[in-house]
Amino acid sequence: METPTPEGRLSKLREFWTNRQMVIIACVALAGIAVHLILCYVIHSGSPSYQIPLWVVLVFGGIPLVYELLKKLAKREFGSDLLAGISIVTAAVLGEYLAGALVVLMLSGGEALESYAVRSASSVLRALAQRIPSIGHRSQGGQVVDVSLSEVAVGDTLVIFPHDICPVDGVVTEGRGVMDESFLTGEPFQMSKTPGSEVISGAINGEFALTIRATRPAADSRYAKIMQVMRSAEQNRPRMRRLGDSLGAFYTPLAVLIALGAWGVSGQSSRFLAVLVVATPCPLLIAIPVAIIGAISLCARRGIIIKNPVVLETIATCRTAIFDKTGTLTYGRPRLTDQIVVSGADAVHILGLVASLERYSKHPLASAILKSATEAGVTLQEVAEISEPPGQGILGTVAGHTVRIASRGALAKFPVAGSDQIPSHAGGLECFVVIDDRYAAAYRFRDEPRTEGVSFIKHLNSRHGFKRLLIVSGDRESEVRYLAEQIGISEIYAQKTPEEKVTIVRAETAKARTLYVGDGINDAPALMSSTVGVAIGQNSDITTESAGVVIMDSSLEKVDEFMHISRRMRRIVLQSAIGGMVLSVVGMALASGGLLSPVAGAVCQEVIDVFAVFNALRAAIRPKELSDFGDATT
Repeated sequence: METPTPEGRLSKLREFWTNRQMVIIACVALAGIAVHLILCYVIHSGSPSYQIPLWVVLVFGGIPLVYELLKKLAKREFGSDLLAGISIVTAAVLGEYLAGALVVLMLSGGEALESYAVRSASSVLRALAQRIPSIGHRSQGGQVVDVSLSEVAVGDTLVIFPHDICPVDGVVTEGRGVMDESFLTGEPFQMSKTPGSEVISGAINGEFALTIRATRPAADSRYAKIMQVMRSAEQNRPRMRRLGDSLGAFYTPLAVLIALGAWGVSGQSSRFLAVLVVATPCPLLIAIPVAIIGAISLCARRGIIIKNPVVLETIATCRTAIFDKTGTLTYGRPRLTDQIVVSGADAVHILGLVASLERYSKHPLASAILKSATEAGVTLQEVAEISEPPGQGILGTVAGHTVRIASRGALAKFPVAGSDQIPSHAGGLECFVVIDDRYAAAYRFRDEPRTEGVSFIKHLNSRHGFKRLLIVSGDRESEVRYLAEQIGISEIYAQKTPEEKVTIVRAETAKARTLYVGDGINDAPALMSSTVGVAIGQNSDITTESAGVVIMDSSLEKVDEFMHISRRMRRIVLQSAIGGMVLSVVGMALASGGLLSPVAGAVCQEVIDVFAVFNALRAAIRPKELSDFGDATT
């Protein structure tokens, strides 16, 4: 693990204090307002003491906030929060302490909510770092010695104890067992391991100890590479302007200009104060957070966890949808559909030889073959030796026969008798069996698309405005293309590593805002690099930490529900914010003409706030329909 620099520690400490300060200010404001209301309406205090809690809020909460907003003003940043700062000062000058305290509460609460989204991104790195061990068990001179990962060199012999996490990439030299590689591959399979099998860092060992030979130092392991990509993805996370800031960018200067104009024309400073009181952007500061929190609550009740509230504001603007394949558009359970054997061969005998060898393969198709062998009642036999060189398939000796299982491309590299009997390509996944250097059989597999996949993909353009749909997958091109044809997607990227996925997602995000949907740890960097990342299911803690949205059920229908909830929330927010601003502008015009005093302006603004907030509360209410494709239920 990297040691943070003094500058990095200072930056993190400063960020921690700023986030904590916002929470403290929000709590002080809430407590002060509550005490004020109790003194005023429960105890019926007639002395000025009932104002003291509000003075405390304005001093200890308002002054720090106004100071921060003055720094923004110096940088020429004109957001809705800047007008809130002016409103705090104006409320204090006018003696409208309750209104000022409410603005303090809304401003600090919004900052605290936004800081939570930033902290959730950094927790991805912590989750990754916690999974990798800090030491390795190196075997030397007949003894096992614990050493730090930085001391592990290529060629070192390491022992992986039961249930340990593999610290480096390597090759098994002794022992037999299984490893869970789902955290890295995204495939929910237990991979059998025997001498000659490859192991990858981050995989979880099973019940039996394995001895491996390190093939890469820890810094160059697959797991370390993913961590590097994750850091880069976090640093290059898209910067998004909040909706309130976008609206406030023109509303704030407009309000200040109207106030100054009223003062300049009339010569009365009270009109300047009256306009600013009416202009207090509570529809932006209150209605928007209320609508967002309501939408988050509705999503949670539907099994959709919103980890970054910004996604609710931005998903409606996404125009490119990028999907992982396995486990996202498919169920992630490939099955053996066809066994095409040469004339006169025994299909059951061949399946027995293949399944015996595939027990030790890390390829996801191995599970499909083993399942078919189990269903056929085939007895597996012992494998004498095994090797699986990259790109050459798997080779081993089973019951005295040399058995090779390889892809079409890999098979062309070796002299194979009877190769003229190999069937033509039919799409989807396939592998070929060679026994004693003679072609014996072709196996075809299908990872079936989700039942709702076709209707979901078909409606994305017409109902949600997506212009481009892509599949970016680590699987073979033939299988990816087969699925794409089945569900109606024309653009595909196959056989891509996590690093390559990030490059593609960044390039697409530079052209238009992107939605990325995936389910494995290998999707985590891409999820962070997209505008909106949606993780389906709960297979990986790291994936769900890196996504802005987590769909608890493995369902595309829930993705559609999220988009509908977001679109409805955005519509409600615009109604509340723009409607409130329009009414505020009318009020400002009346105040500038002397028709509204500062006190009457404050009352007018409160009425506008009530309407805006009540409208925003609708975001938490479940509408009649939440999905609009296929046979989706509501």
